[in-house]
Amino acid sequence: MDGMKSRAHVIVLGATNRPNNIDAALRRFGRFDRENEIGVPDEVGRLKVLRIQTKNMRLSDDVNLEWVVKDTHRYVGADLAPLSTEAALQCIKEKMDLIDLEDESIDVEILNSMAVTNQHFTTALGTNNPSALRETIVELPNVTYEDIGGVGNVKRELKETV
Repeated sequence: MDGMKSRAHVIVLGATNRPNNIDAALRRFGRFDRENEIGVPDEVGRLKVLRIQTKNMRLSDDVNLEWVVKDTHRYVGADLAPLSTEAALQCIKEKMDLIDLEDESIDVEILNSMAVTNQHFTTALGTNNPSALRETIVELPNVTYEDIGGVGNVKRELKETV
């Protein structure tokens, strides 16, 4: 970065999912040598991420990760991780009445009967939204036309237009 003396083996790395909110001074030429954009993964990329996220889960024979991928348009890895976790939690919730929380261990038969199904993923999809499509909060100042001084004609035209 500008102003830093040349030092060997020093790398400054920045990451964000909101590059437009970075101060323009940081994005000016010469600050960082390069900007690498990593976009939203396509179906192949999402399938790879889902396979990684579910590799330690027992999946039912009816689970079709390709089907899940079709319903996860605009999801990134940070969205697929909680989706997979939520599907697993749905599976656990179904078996909670069989688990005695007082015991130090869980019966092996109960553990062996647990498997994440397509229905668990469907339920999880209903509770998760991709971060790229989440609603943003906009804070509006509490200003009225009376708070704006002068420019009476402009205010009148604005009122008429609105």
